[in-house]
Amino acid sequence: MSDIAAQACVAGGGPAGMMLGYLLARAGVDVVVLEKHGDFLRDFRGDTVHPSTLAVLHELGLLDEFLQRPHQEVDRLAAQIGDEVVHVADFRRLHLPARFIALTPQWDFLDFIAEKAKAFVSFRLVMNAEVTALTRDGERFVGAVAETPHGALRVAAPLVIGCDGRHSTVRDLAGFRVEDRGAPMDVLWLRLPRQGEDDGLPLGRAVAGGILVMIPRGDYFQCGYVVRKGGAEAIKAKGIEAFRASIGAMAPAMKGRTGAIASWDDVKLLTVAVDRLRAWCAPGLLCIGDAAHAMSPVGGVGINLAIQDAVATANLLHAPLRAGDVSLADLQAVQRRREWPTKTTQAAQIFVQNRAIAPTLAGAVPKPPWPAELIDRLPVLQGLAARLLGMGVRFEHVRSPAM
Repeated sequence: MSDIAAQACVAGGGPAGMMLGYLLARAGVDVVVLEKHGDFLRDFRGDTVHPSTLAVLHELGLLDEFLQRPHQEVDRLAAQIGDEVVHVADFRRLHLPARFIALTPQWDFLDFIAEKAKAFVSFRLVMNAEVTALTRDGERFVGAVAETPHGALRVAAPLVIGCDGRHSTVRDLAGFRVEDRGAPMDVLWLRLPRQGEDDGLPLGRAVAGGILVMIPRGDYFQCGYVVRKGGAEAIKAKGIEAFRASIGAMAPAMKGRTGAIASWDDVKLLTVAVDRLRAWCAPGLLCIGDAAHAMSPVGGVGINLAIQDAVATANLLHAPLRAGDVSLADLQAVQRRREWPTKTTQAAQIFVQNRAIAPTLAGAVPKPPWPAELIDRLPVLQGLAARLLGMGVRFEHVRSPAM
């Protein structure tokens, strides 16, 4: 077993983990990020980089360089609900450095942040390092053990931060209690070819019994086919031809392209969960991002809430970490700062799930709910919706220093 030491050990190289590692290293904290995979190439992950994350990149002086990488820009959101097209949000009305959602593969975003973080001598990223145990000194956590291709790696650190996603090993090892808030749906992810004339197509479509989300990604759409919770096997039992036909019925423009789904191997299941921890921390240990609160796909805000967690964590903890004195009260301050935005966002997602998504999946003829109809009629409300969707209910400015 090899040993290394750091002032902070981040478990998980997703959006929260990589951004937190970057910010802490930028502030002069010696940080190690452990990522269990050998690369970031996980397909069918969130690809929506909202204005809040773009604003963080702007504050860090990284926005212009990031936007030089391949991406698509969506400055308005619309959904087709039954026969009606409803305009939901207009990001052009925002007074921000980037007034759009940037659609880019998540691995490109993570590669970009990792590249920038490696410029700091206090940053270390260890790939193929899966956390399997936590170490303690009495009641306090003092590090983690990871399995690597070269054997076990033990990281000694006064703080371990779990950023390892909705199936967090860190929170399980710590014995943290997870509260399930409920999700009536799962999502089947797939790809369909994209053509030039597809610009302007609504990103979401809802018909009786089905919902389809189409996210443009270069020459293809990443599509989310929403099904009732636990209903994926029943869909598969009807056969791939029936599945292709149902997609063509929801999105007529895609009828001639569903042959790109050669078999069920081209379809991946995302089991949707909406949950959160009652306590995010213990002495020497903190969970943030999906490890602390798994979000619904509604609004595509999960990655951006995780980034906001990372910014708040760096703001509040960089000084105690550098001083070598991180107390439980310091960690509880992070939870207090980020718990209200989490609860508010999840409440809004659950409202949409229960009032719109669940009845539609049960076969009800979808109709735009009255808030959506009102927003569609009043452009000023589309700006307000863009603000709430794009920036969240509590935007975190970067206050950790650049050392």
